[in-house]
Parts: sequence; C-alpha cells; structure tokens
Amino acid sequence: MNIRQATRRYESWLRQQTHVVERDLRLKHQRMAESPFTFLRATYYRWAQIWPEICPKLADAPRVLAVGDLHVENFGTWRDAEGRLVWGVNDVDEACELPYPQDLVRLATSALLAVEADHFTLSTRDACAAILEGYRASRERGGTPLVLSERRRWLREIALSDLRDPVSFWTKLQSWPDADGRMPRTLLRTALPHGLSPDRIVRRTAGVGSLGRPRFVALTPWGGSRRT
Repeated sequence: MNIRQATRRYESWLRQQTHVVERDLRLKHQRMAESPFTFLRATYYRWAQIWPEICPKLADAPRVLAVGDLHVENFGTWRDAEGRLVWGVNDVDEACELPYPQDLVRLATSALLAVEADHFTLSTRDACAAILEGYRASRERGGTPLVLSERRRWLREIALSDLRDPVSFWTKLQSWPDADGRMPRTLLRTALPHGLSPDRIVRRTAGVGSLGRPRFVALTPWGGSRRT
C-alpha cells in the first residue's frame, strides 16, 4: 500500500465516523506538499501503518499510555484551573496504548525534519539527546506538565515572550462564523466552568492532521473576561 492508497482508505474511514469538511480536507492535501515536516504532521495514519514494519523490535516493547501523534509542535502553554501558566503536551487527539518507544521515535523524527528545515539551530545528535533527557526527567516526575510559575524560569521567559497578543487572539476568534447544524453542544458546555453556557459556538479551521474534521470553539464571558 502506498501513501495515496493509505490516504484514500483513511479518509473513507473518516467519512464513516464523522461529517467531513471537504474544503478543509482539500486544504490539508495542499499543506501536505509544503514540506516533509508538514507531511509528517498530516499523516499519522500512515505512520501507524509503517512504523511497526520499520522498527519491529521497538514495536514489541511494553505498551503504555502514549500521545501517538507526537511531534515538536505538539507542545505549548495553557492556563490551569488556578490560572497558572503550564507547559506540556497540548494535543492528545490520538492518545492510546502503544509501545513506549513510539512517542520517542516520532518526536525525534519530527525534530530531525525541523533541524533539516532550519527551524532548530542545534544538531540532530543534540536534539535526540535532549528528547531522551527530557523523557527520563519526565518519568521521574510522574509525567506531569510543568507549572511555569514555580520552576523552569528559562522556559517561563520563553513562553511569556511568545504569548499571543490577546487583542489579536480574541478578534480572530470573534471573526469566525457561527457553527450551524449538528454540534457537540453538551460536550462543549461540560468543558466550561460550572454553570456557564456557551455565548457563541463558532467553527474553526486549524492544525494539519485534524483538517477535514469539524472543529468547534465555545465562547463565553467569565469572571469579567472571555473564555473558550
């Protein structure tokens, strides 16, 4: 099976699971041709097929709860329930039980592609060493995200310098069209603070691997500010 056949089979299966936004799917096909790194992000379904064939010894390793579609752009910041700035894995759409090296190999592959594209200034050897060191340290902590208000000052400074301008962020959110038709209204409501209902539900086009799936964002005022 080649990539074209794998893509057709995956998208046929996807249409059986959910409504597909065909416009976003066409955009995904265009983005897949941008670079090897973007292609990797867009084709986790193909990775899941060929990784066990390429790395059969690693595929027999003990299975753990894994991210699955892990790559260098699947890390970021968010605010926890106490409003603290937190850094960690922020995309777990494909989380499932997998051989534990799977996440490490995929993350390292994405890092090497990023190095080749000059997104990183470190060497491929240093990138892989940093991934292994981070994995070991995370295991010792129990795999929890990093609360940047308490430790890792260097990472906090990087995160704060790269935070989105709230005016631009909310202007963009408010400009998205209202969602119509079927939507997970109950699921979105349960994700909001207790007692709140969505003020608006909008459609969103974002990411690479998830392009084609319907995506929704619930907007509501809370505590004198907006919340998604």
